Amino acid sequence: MDVAIVGLGLHPFGRSPSLSGLEQGAVAARAAMADAGTDFKAMQFAFGGSQDGGNADSMVNLLGLTGLQFTNIWNGCATGGSSLNAAYSAIKSGQYDIGLVTGFDKHPRGAFNPKPSEWGLDDWYGETGLMLTTQFFAMKLQRYMHDYNISRETLVSVAEKAFRNGSITPTAWRQTALSREEIEQAPMVSEPLNKYMFCSPAEGGCALVICRADIAHNYTSKPIYLKTAVVRSRNYGSFEVFAPSQAPFVADSPTVTASRTAFELAGIGPEDVDVAQLQDTEVGAEIMHMAENGFCAHGDQEKWIAEGRTEITGALPVNTDGGCLANGEPVGASGLRQVYEICHQLRGSAGARQVPNSPKVGYTHVYGAPGISGVNILAV
Repeated sequence: MDVAIVGLGLHPFGRSPSLSGLEQGAVAARAAMADAGTDFKAMQFAFGGSQDGGNADSMVNLLGLTGLQFTNIWNGCATGGSSLNAAYSAIKSGQYDIGLVTGFDKHPRGAFNPKPSEWGLDDWYGETGLMLTTQFFAMKLQRYMHDYNISRETLVSVAEKAFRNGSITPTAWRQTALSREEIEQAPMVSEPLNKYMFCSPAEGGCALVICRADIAHNYTSKPIYLKTAVVRSRNYGSFEVFAPSQAPFVADSPTVTASRTAFELAGIGPEDVDVAQLQDTEVGAEIMHMAENGFCAHGDQEKWIAEGRTEITGALPVNTDGGCLANGEPVGASGLRQVYEICHQLRGSAGARQVPNSPKVGYTHVYGAPGISGVNILAV
């Protein structure tokens, strides 16, 4: 049973003091169903998640008490990818015909500050400072830059692209392009990453309506086909967020295993992808994930980015809406925002940020603690 995405909805990311996270999720859900020309009564199931914005299944209080199966999903920053994976599987199995995938959040200001005990860790891990993910990502990137000769200039280029793309994305939180000088001179947070090289916890909601591919044209003239949805956890030896130790050898990251599996299931390779969304919690993440997802060799990112290959007009446009850097990261919604953007690119409805030459295949990748990666491959 093939699967199609027929409805897209988004509540803009950023700060919305007058709305709860749950209300922002409901706004996105209503928009997705309206885009598909249907309503909540027609939904046979829903999967959704949030970290700080409330229980996703409480959305029925705002959308309608119809008795449908509504399952909460919580999988760190990979919540959106995990929700879509669950919905994809529900349709693929033949159990359901149509349903809703939604995610939202409303995080307080400042960096995430989780407790070690909530992630199966002892207090000593927090005392080292590594529960503060800004420090973990900076440490991981330092090693990567050393091993593969990635320059600080490349970090600046990734941030510059993100804010430039955000400036032409109406729903982005950060809509001001920044110069290289502004980025270079920003206050340092965790070496080598400064203020403009990290995304910020945010608010917002995103939703998708998905259905059996054979009935997709009942809802839209431009269905996007979800060729595969894969989620993988970390392997022993991969060094991931909240990993309490490093093995004596280095194993593939969960991104590598999720990506390889997704390409195998879809029957295509990285060279077939026309536009991609890669997790960019900070600039180093986008750089590392370019290689981990199979688009280039480790170390080749220097050349790729210098030559503009990841720009909107490049060979492989990456994070055309500005990614997490420009949009912020409401955890429950972030992975779905990636899919929302790719669907608009494949529909040809992305406006000023539209990738040229009618892209046919899109790719999304989300990554989160404690080492969970989700990959989706989409096509027209």
